[in-house]
Amino acid sequence: ELAPGDTAITNHPGFGGSHLPDITLITPVHSGTGRLLGYAASRAHHAEIGGIRPGSMPPAATRLSEEGVVIEPRLLVAAGTPRWEEVQQLLEFGPYPSRAPLDNVADLEAALAANHRGSRHLQSLAVTHGEDEVVAYMEALRQEAARGVRAALAVLPDGVYRAQGGLDDGAVIAVAIEVDQERARIDFTGSAAVHPGNLNATPAIVQSAVIYVLRLLVEKPLPLNEGFLDPVEICLPPGMLNPPFTVMGDNPAVVGGNVETSQCLVDTLLEALGIVAGSQGTMNNTLFGNEQFGYYETICGGTGAGPGFDGADAVHSHMTNTRITDAEVLENRYPVRTERFGVRSGSGGAGRWRGGDGAVRELTFLEPVALSVLTQHRRSGPKGGAGGGDGAPGCQHIVRGNGTVQELGAIDGAQLMAGDRLVMETPGGGGWGEPDPPAADSAASTRERLA
Repeated sequence: ELAPGDTAITNHPGFGGSHLPDITLITPVHSGTGRLLGYAASRAHHAEIGGIRPGSMPPAATRLSEEGVVIEPRLLVAAGTPRWEEVQQLLEFGPYPSRAPLDNVADLEAALAANHRGSRHLQSLAVTHGEDEVVAYMEALRQEAARGVRAALAVLPDGVYRAQGGLDDGAVIAVAIEVDQERARIDFTGSAAVHPGNLNATPAIVQSAVIYVLRLLVEKPLPLNEGFLDPVEICLPPGMLNPPFTVMGDNPAVVGGNVETSQCLVDTLLEALGIVAGSQGTMNNTLFGNEQFGYYETICGGTGAGPGFDGADAVHSHMTNTRITDAEVLENRYPVRTERFGVRSGSGGAGRWRGGDGAVRELTFLEPVALSVLTQHRRSGPKGGAGGGDGAPGCQHIVRGNGTVQELGAIDGAQLMAGDRLVMETPGGGGWGEPDPPAADSAASTRERLA
């Protein structure tokens, strides 16, 4: 139990974590009378936390330790006294230490400051309005979220809604959503066993995907909190979505589960409910670096269409929301040149409402780097809905300086030399509904849509 003046730190996937680059700090907030009001928490992605490749998202990882420094739950601050030396020692030693421990510590100092600021604001509210009033309002916010979800579930006809999605290597995600008036039971029985690579998710990731989909069902503004899960039971058997974890053991790898399996989870849940076609279903994670630097970006794609609307072109969707670095900033800070970044025209699925188009991105590297890509929907495209066509699958390859082309798999890596170029084409979203007959001037129609 956390006492006043304590702050816990962890990135362990078995204790509410997602993947190792995401480090979480949790600080209890006590009132002046010593009453526990709540917790201030911060989670931030560290671009480098160790592992067998720069960027800490190695495509070939099969064990958690290969993905970077594992911080089991421990105290970063005990009774007001920080333990920075212990944390720095964790970061600098071990089988695959961080390549940027000083950056890690600086970012953790910022996260701790954020927790302290949040704590002060909550304590100030308690002083101004009274402890009982603040605690009552927090509980009211949770109940309001639960009521919103119950109302959304009540609109759905009672019954069982099923779907089956899958990763490029054949690993299955199966879901059955049983709706009974204002409650739902979401059962993932039939999903794949523990993944031999890094595509294992965690219960926290599954819960996040479920909360996100439930939020899409609610049309009014709602506070996003634990109340979303009050009317929901999640059945999660052991396997890829609930792998075994121990505190000190060498656990299954998870980095791809956080960024890729999570996307498949959302699309599978949405397919079961039948409300929208599949979106790009991947984050198109791209990492490159060497011993001097590391860089990580996720690349946009097409979103799925739905009844009454087309999908959006070249945007992030679902479990990813980051803005890509501007080309001018990227080229100023890193040894890379942006050759092309645009819409991948025609990659969205056909339908009465078209799926959104993916993107094309080409980067030329100006010095040797290690490249990693973690992607999905390279073998098959995102599913269409209600008779709509599937979106185009993505692809990526390397053009070497001598003109040789090297194809890359969905989860892959390569050592690049100066002058080598990465070409990535991201998936389009699925279409919705039977396609209308072709227009007389389809080129003009496409130009009008893009405009």
